[in-house]
Amino acid sequence: MTRTAGARAPAASACATNTPFQSIALLLQGGGALGAYQAGVYEALAEHGIEPTWIAGISIGAINSAIIAGNPAGERVAKLREFWESVTTGSAIWGGWLPHTPLAVSLRAAVNQLSAGEVLARGVPGFFSPRLLPPPLQPSGTPGATSWYDTGTLRNTLKHLVDFDRINRREMRLSIGAVNVRTGNFAYFDNASDRIGPEHVMASGALPPGFPAVEIDGEHYWDGGMVSNTPLDWVLSAPSELDTLVFQVDLWSAEGALPGDLMSVAVRMKEIQYSSRTRAATDEFRAKQRLRAAFHVLQRQLPESLRDTPEAKTLAEIADPARYNIVQLIYRSPTYEGQSKDYEFSRRTMEEHWRSGYDNALTTLAHPEVMTLPDDPGGVATYDFLHPSRARAASAKSEKEAT
Repeated sequence: MTRTAGARAPAASACATNTPFQSIALLLQGGGALGAYQAGVYEALAEHGIEPTWIAGISIGAINSAIIAGNPAGERVAKLREFWESVTTGSAIWGGWLPHTPLAVSLRAAVNQLSAGEVLARGVPGFFSPRLLPPPLQPSGTPGATSWYDTGTLRNTLKHLVDFDRINRREMRLSIGAVNVRTGNFAYFDNASDRIGPEHVMASGALPPGFPAVEIDGEHYWDGGMVSNTPLDWVLSAPSELDTLVFQVDLWSAEGALPGDLMSVAVRMKEIQYSSRTRAATDEFRAKQRLRAAFHVLQRQLPESLRDTPEAKTLAEIADPARYNIVQLIYRSPTYEGQSKDYEFSRRTMEEHWRSGYDNALTTLAHPEVMTLPDDPGGVATYDFLHPSRARAASAKSEKEAT
């Protein structure tokens, strides 16, 4: 299978209303049950007429990406809603006394932990189920011997919700990240070069030892989040020559409070591990794009006698005057969610994640900078309008204006 970063996405002729950008990318990080946040973000984008030309995801982000790319624009939110309602339940733990009762943080934390425990014991409908025999009792070398859960029902769910023929018509570019179990190398399945099926989506979310590796063309793949949990590098790795608006939707915040106990240590470990250094990746891309833009200018200024030299041709290959807005939407979880937040699939929590993503996207889209091109050719602007420091500054400004 060919892995070709930088093959151009379809032109963004009608991807958004009143946008100066030629391409719109939606990048969805992995994070299990937290992925409903991404569905909420997409719903808000769709309401504003913003449709991606390129969508890339890892793990749960790959599932959301496939649902979006594999349905017509008018049906995407409904299909996302169908998926998230099918994999969440009104847990019996809630009973009839908790759903709409204000809960203390400590009580909510306990309820979420119990709900996550239900998932470990029973699985998630339409997603995964516990094996009848535990791995130590299974024949060596089989999926049952290397994983605790069977993900066969996920294949049926994907076939029901996703039109893979639509994906393979390449109306929207789709990239899905996974890791090769044998080589340890990161790999992308991309409809620019590959024919995508349910197995590619399942491979991206095959997190061991919970889920079995997925075999594709004689190789076995695990969850891409084991190597890198964000598709940012893949989408931005090669010159595109298209002014691009990037919505980077992360489910894990790299920043967080200093842990005060072992439970919060476990939370911070996950957040740091799965945030995948997205800020560093963005900073590295900004520096790289500055060089690409400089090469573009330099190439045009070269005398004719130098333009055919090997060095000039090398510069021409990476020259790129495109401008980028990278808009970050990062889910910042409340403390009561705890270290099991990525496998706590209760209906109430799912609705909270969805609403949070929707509200955060609306807040972000209210800023005109989102749809404003950077001034300089090759310029890269990054925005996180939800960062606590920005929120505090806005609050202080409002208080000052009110006095």
